[in-house]
Amino acid sequence: MIDEPEIPGINKLGAFRRRSIDVSAQELVKAEPLQSEDGLPLVVQPVEKRLSPVDWARNNQQFIEQNLLRYGAILFRGFNLSTIEDFAQFVSAFAGELLPYNERSSPRHQIGPNIYTSTDYPANQGIFLHNENSYQNTWPMKIFFFCVTPATEGGETPIADCRKIGLRIDPEIKERFLQKEVMYVRNFGSGFGLTLQDAFQTTDKEVIEEHCRRAGIEVEWKGMDRLRTRAIRPALERHPVTGELIWFNHATFFHVSTLEAAVREALLMEFSEEDLPTNTYYGDGTPFDPVVLDQLREIYWKETVKFQWLKGDLLLLDNMLVAHGRAPFAGPRQIAVGMSEPCSRGAQN
Repeated sequence: MIDEPEIPGINKLGAFRRRSIDVSAQELVKAEPLQSEDGLPLVVQPVEKRLSPVDWARNNQQFIEQNLLRYGAILFRGFNLSTIEDFAQFVSAFAGELLPYNERSSPRHQIGPNIYTSTDYPANQGIFLHNENSYQNTWPMKIFFFCVTPATEGGETPIADCRKIGLRIDPEIKERFLQKEVMYVRNFGSGFGLTLQDAFQTTDKEVIEEHCRRAGIEVEWKGMDRLRTRAIRPALERHPVTGELIWFNHATFFHVSTLEAAVREALLMEFSEEDLPTNTYYGDGTPFDPVVLDQLREIYWKETVKFQWLKGDLLLLDNMLVAHGRAPFAGPRQIAVGMSEPCSRGAQN
C-alpha cells in the first residue's frame, strides 16, 4: 500500500489527495462471471470512476489475456466508453493494429479504421452461432464488439463455449468430421448474397484468382461476373496458445438447412443446390446427414449464453474458443466490430 500514488490507468483530475490504494489490476476493477462460477462471459467493471479505460487496457494486458484464455469471453462494462473513437483506442491499446475484413461472407460497412458494423442483415432475422472467418485459411484470434446503441428489444449477441460444444459432440461424428473435413461451396454475383466487390473488395478477376490460389480455394467462373468457389478446410483446429483441439468451422452456419425457414424456402425456389450463395458438405463432396446437423444445432443452442447489451459495453472474444451470433431485434441497434491478431492454418502445430 502506498500514499498518494500515481495510479496506472487513472486520469489526473487536478491536484487532490487520494486515500491509500493498491494499484494492482484486481484492485482497480472487479471481475466475476456473469452467471455460473466458471461460465462465460467474465464481467470486468471498474471500481474507480476515474479509471482511464485506455490506460488500464494498455497496463493490464496480461490480466486480460489470462482471463480470456480461461473464460474465452470478457465483457467490459461501465468503462466510460461512449464513442467509436473510444472503442478504437481501447482495442488498439490492448491488441494493437486492427485487421481489415477480407474474403467476406456477410454485408457490413466500415465506420472507422478497420472498424465495421456488425452484420447488416434485416432486424427480424437471427444469425446462427459461428466463429469469425473459420472457413478461411487465416482468421482473427480476437474479435471485439462495442455497443454504441442497444436495441429497444432483443438484439443480444449470443455466445457459446466451443470447448464445451466439442465435448458434447458424439465422438463418432467428431471423428468423421476430423477425417473428412468440410467443403465450403460459395456462389457470387447471382443477384442474391454478396457480389464479387462485396466479398473480395475488387472485381478484378486476376486479383481474385491470385487471392484464391494463395488461400487454397478452387475457382470456377460461371460468367462475366459470376463465380463459384470451393474450399476444403479442417473441422477442428488446435488453439495456438493452449494446444487444445477446438471445434472450429462454418459447417453448420453455412449449411442451407440452418437458415430460417422462410429464407431457406425462398432460396431453394430460386436456386438449385449447387447455385446457393453458401452451402457445406464433407470434404469429399458427400452431403451431411440431416440428423447430424440437427444434433449440432441443438448442441450450439444448449451452450448458448445471452445478455442484454448496455450502451458502452465492450465484449472481447477469443474467436477460437467462443462462437457468437445475433438475436433478432426491434428499434435502432448499432454494434461496432473490430478484429485483431491474425492466425493462419498450420501455425498452431
